[in-house]
Amino acid sequence: MKAELTWQEAKAHTQAMELEIAALIPKNADISIDQKKKGMLLSCNKTQHNWKGFTTITVAEGTEIEPIARAIEAHYRAKGTKVSADSNPNEDYRIQIDLPAPGENYIVSEGLAPNQIDIDSGSPCFTLPEGIYPGGDF
Repeated sequence: MKAELTWQEAKAHTQAMELEIAALIPKNADISIDQKKKGMLLSCNKTQHNWKGFTTITVAEGTEIEPIARAIEAHYRAKGTKVSADSNPNEDYRIQIDLPAPGENYIVSEGLAPNQIDIDSGSPCFTLPEGIYPGGDF
């Protein structure tokens, strides 16, 4: 990653990572991928923001999602990436992939609807140009 990203570069990078994670789902389980076109900005600190995105993967009925999440976890751990695991409020297995860039992380868990895997993402932190309001859709 280059030292100073634009919000557009941060968004593009993060959406590419969402799809990289989605590509780890076995092809026989994957039915569709719905990557949201717009996200929002959250503060990293007083001067920087990160882009927050979301992708939902619908899987075939009866697909066990925890083994898929564990395989994604193992893939990133094998690459030396920091990964933590816990359970979401529904007691479903959830992993968080934390990349070295400040602010960049990906949470993979069973979705709220049946037969779904959710990927919540946060881009590396960046500085918005002067005069750009961080509210709204990005």
